[in-house]
Amino acid sequence: MNENILIVEDEQELCMTLGDRLRSEGYVVDFAADGASGLDKATQLPYDLIVLDIMLPLRSGLDLCIDIRRAGMDTPILLLTARSQTVDKVVGLKLGADDYVTKPFDTLELMARIEVLLRRGRNKIEAASSNRPDQYKFGSLVLDVRKSRVTRGGEPVNLTAREFQLLCYFFEHPGETLSREELLREVWGHRGRTFTRTVDVHVASLRQKLESDVKKPGLILTIPGIGYKLQG
Repeated sequence: MNENILIVEDEQELCMTLGDRLRSEGYVVDFAADGASGLDKATQLPYDLIVLDIMLPLRSGLDLCIDIRRAGMDTPILLLTARSQTVDKVVGLKLGADDYVTKPFDTLELMARIEVLLRRGRNKIEAASSNRPDQYKFGSLVLDVRKSRVTRGGEPVNLTAREFQLLCYFFEHPGETLSREELLREVWGHRGRTFTRTVDVHVASLRQKLESDVKKPGLILTIPGIGYKLQG
């Protein structure tokens, strides 16, 4: 299961250096050069970690923290801050960031912090999977809970950690209509009502990877005005 990382940073050289290092470790990396595009990607595409600079064009990293958490998403956020931004570090953590690294940073330290945050995410999934069956099957699709792996016709399907967790929840409730609110609560851990496209975005991504015909899905069905269900 490849882990997807979004880097929101306007320093192109830093993006190239960090992107090369992350890819060499086996991660899938995406970029945004300003706060506005960073928010669009963070809320429209599935990621396992967001590396977020505080000082960004168009919209600050602190504003992004607020909006990402308000969208009901608990994707780990690692802040990149300047030495003079001591107050912003504290504020960022209070707004929902999980950790921070101060520029200029040691690459080994940054990689270690990234791995810690990703491992926390994996541990959450493993803990949630402890009472599940070892496997779920739907036609040629096989979800291996213990190995956190999905195959289709024997070929591996690369899902993000959140996509895998969402698919597991669907398989645990075959044929049940699941509201967006329930999915946000049970898969993302979000409490309270909120208007967000988080669930829709992740379902759309699952369909792209799992359905033979995205326009006529046969696995995850849309229940208009309510949410989704796994074909029973």
